[in-house]
Amino acid sequence: MQSNPLRIGTRGSALALAQAHETRARLMAAHDLPEDAFEIVVIKTSGDQIQDRPLSEVGGKGLFTKEIEEAMLDGRIDLAVHSSKDMPTVLPDGLALTAFLPREDVRDAFLSPKAKTLMDLPHGAVVGSSSLRRQAMIKRLRPDIDVVMYRGNLQTRLRKLAEGEVDATLLAYAGLRRLGLEGEVTSLLETEDFLPAVGQGAICIESREGDERTLEMLQAIHDRETQIRLDAERAFLAVLDGSCRTPIGGLALLNGDELTLKGTVLKPDGSEVHDEVRSGRAADAVQIGQAAGEALKARMGPGFLSSH
Repeated sequence: MQSNPLRIGTRGSALALAQAHETRARLMAAHDLPEDAFEIVVIKTSGDQIQDRPLSEVGGKGLFTKEIEEAMLDGRIDLAVHSSKDMPTVLPDGLALTAFLPREDVRDAFLSPKAKTLMDLPHGAVVGSSSLRRQAMIKRLRPDIDVVMYRGNLQTRLRKLAEGEVDATLLAYAGLRRLGLEGEVTSLLETEDFLPAVGQGAICIESREGDERTLEMLQAIHDRETQIRLDAERAFLAVLDGSCRTPIGGLALLNGDELTLKGTVLKPDGSEVHDEVRSGRAADAVQIGQAAGEALKARMGPGFLSSH
């Protein structure tokens, strides 16, 4: 039994807590430790407090991690559990992504009381989404429907949908599954038509570099396949700047030792899209991601990312 519990930092949303509890359960099982060997520490982030405007206008993804990372650097927590798709590509000095849990289903889910699929929505329907990627992909497939800003945690978005504020919304299927809300899903969007966000469906764990006790404990629950796939996707995102202001989708798949990455970049109104597919050895995941990003960057031309 450890005298001082391992402190797990997390945001306070139901989904964030479910992910922190899953991490704790895996650590308990891997090390045969009781629940009180771990302490879950809830940290309120700027991203949770700003609900009235798009994150891209107020600082992007780092708003969900900044306060948690400060707590780790201060020594108030030992590790942090995040949704990988919320993580900026550049981390503060002294911190690293040191473990990944096995990846969930990566697809986006379509939820609507009005239609079975996105393509079945009536002309002029209103779809709520806070993701620039989803907004651009919806507009590309259905330029005739109205896409509106839709912030709030998962439960808030489900409530707004039930109250008729929008006709439909899209959410990560992984998050719904982790909360036991699969029953809310009307249909799933296949990745061939609708590439997910980089890191979607993957829980990552961030900790201090050189913190041997924590690193050793995390190694027992680390999923190498998820890390290889995320290495490629995050390298791809890093080349393209990967801020919240750019609609980007990316997905790496592993088949034995062969890694294939598909990436896409869209204009926010969906009027233009560029796709790239790269394959190679799993050991070259980062280089594959970078090459895909560079190829798209070259094809888009200088004005593409700055035109909005």
